Amino acid sequence: MSQEATSTADVPLMGTVLAVQANYYQVRLNPSLLAPLSEKGKALRSSPLLLCTRRARLKKLGQQVMVGDRVEIVEPDWAGGRGAIASVLPRKSQLDRPPVANAEQILLVFALEEPPLDPYQLSRFLVKAESTGLDVRLCLNKSDLLTIEQQQQWHNRLEQWGYQPVFVSVRQGNGISEVRNLLKLRISAMAGPSGVGKSSLINALVPTVNLRTSEVSGKLSRGRHTTRHVELFTLPDGGLLADTPGFNQPDLNYHPHELVNFFPEARQRLTQQTCQFSDCLHRDEPNCAVRGDWERYEHYLAFLEDAIAHQEQIDQQADPESSLKLKTKRGRRQYEPKLETKYRRHSRRTQHQALQELYQEADELQ
Repeated sequence: MSQEATSTADVPLMGTVLAVQANYYQVRLNPSLLAPLSEKGKALRSSPLLLCTRRARLKKLGQQVMVGDRVEIVEPDWAGGRGAIASVLPRKSQLDRPPVANAEQILLVFALEEPPLDPYQLSRFLVKAESTGLDVRLCLNKSDLLTIEQQQQWHNRLEQWGYQPVFVSVRQGNGISEVRNLLKLRISAMAGPSGVGKSSLINALVPTVNLRTSEVSGKLSRGRHTTRHVELFTLPDGGLLADTPGFNQPDLNYHPHELVNFFPEARQRLTQQTCQFSDCLHRDEPNCAVRGDWERYEHYLAFLEDAIAHQEQIDQQADPESSLKLKTKRGRRQYEPKLETKYRRHSRRTQHQALQELYQEADELQ
């Protein structure tokens, strides 16, 4: 073996996980870490993707490998395009829904029409995006279905919310370059409800991808899910974009006192004046700096009720001596008594284990 090939083998191969399916990981290798003069380096430069498995050691340690992870590859098979993930580098950020590592910003995509833009649903998505701590960018598709005056009204309205939306028409190709500039040289996670044109937007940003798209349901005014798993796409101008499965109602799981930080207009009010009480929930407390005449205050109160109910459920689960359990029916919260153990129906697995113990006792007696 030549000295050049030996030095290449000693250099750890680093890459980024672009897709995860079953127990296989598609990894794009970092070409800057390859020895340019080695034969292996030449082969790799022509095929920068490897299909990898996870080392058994990582599985035993419970180390999850996510899309966006920076990983170290060992035992590369250049001819077969295979390799093994030996380690995962520390993450700068982590999203659980969608599962993406090292994302720097969230590109929230909504449609202005077909389906019509629902301010409450948009606010719910924005709060969820803000709760990640990442930068939030707002993209509004199908702008060609609105007049210039209607677009300006939405712009003014969302500016009061604390956002500078980008108006896009994938059908006419308007605004695509502006979105490219937002995503350039960054790892971004795209999110939004189904049917707003996320897959069509990715097709416009990365023409070689050709993702499947679908029409909006006329009865429900909602789109059908076309993305089934998370995947990172390489943008032509640099950067990575994660396409994520669409969902219509994101979960809002945060502490009630954190909620106010996820509304930019409320944060702005708190910079100008502080509340009288440090634990203010901004509902009916005296001398509250947040409570007032701003459009999304009603959204805040509705999300606060959800957050309080969620926190009560967590506290109740942490208290095994509680005789009540919280249940939500048709949006209303109510407490019901917990069933005593003798009235609970045991699982089949528990029943099977009990039978096995009886058989063992019978055998011992014989």
